Amino acid sequence: MTLEQKKALYQPVVEQIVAGWAIGKPPLEATGKPSGYYRLSNYLLDYLLAKNTFPKGIHAMPEGRDRHNNIEPSFPVDFDSIIEGITLPAIC
Repeated sequence: MTLEQKKALYQPVVEQIVAGWAIGKPPLEATGKPSGYYRLSNYLLDYLLAKNTFPKGIHAMPEGRDRHNNIEPSFPVDFDSIIEGITLPAIC
C-alpha cells in the first residue's frame, strides 16, 4: 500500500477522532476550529502512518504558531479517552 493510499484510509478516522476531541472547546475566530485542532490532526495522522496503530496514553502535542506567528503552547492529549470505541481500518 502506498503512502497516499494509507493517508486516504486513515484520514476519515483522524477527522472523526479530532472532531470528537473538539466538542466543547471554543473555536478560534479565524478557523472556526479550537486551538490545537490542526496540530492534533497532523500528529495523529503522522503517528498512524508511521506505526499503523493508535497512540496510547497521554502525548504532548508540539508547540505551534498561529496565523500571526505567535507561539501556541504544547498541550496534552489523552488518546485512550478520545479513541475509546473507535476502530482503526485494516490495511489490506
